[in-house]
Amino acid sequence: MSTITLPREKLEWSLLGLRLGVFIVLLMWTIDKFINPGHAAVVLKVFYSIPALGNSITYLIGALQLALVLSFLIGFQKRWVTLIILIMHLSSTLVSFGRYLDPWAGANLLFFAAWPMLAAIFMLYLFREYDNKFSIGK
Repeated sequence: MSTITLPREKLEWSLLGLRLGVFIVLLMWTIDKFINPGHAAVVLKVFYSIPALGNSITYLIGALQLALVLSFLIGFQKRWVTLIILIMHLSSTLVSFGRYLDPWAGANLLFFAAWPMLAAIFMLYLFREYDNKFSIGK
């Protein structure tokens, strides 16, 4: 069995690509809270059994999420920020479990995109010490 070694430079660029790709999705989910707070309220009610929230609370959640997502983008406190992002995405992936059981109903097939993104965030967490391109922290 041979061992494959990846040059550190390629690994760093690959991790940056993953971080940017995950960031784009997270940013869109965050922007949705500001553009369409009613959608966020429905998501919280349907998937998390949280009663309807007012727009002010939704905007506050969006602002906190924006700070977290921007911290993720710039690599600030990677150990903790990436772990929080991982836990958030894991919970949203698992809470949607019923959608995976009937993939061809409605837009349920789109929920399967959560799994490769979860794998990407997990990889970013595991390899965080190599994710140094355009990153300000450890």
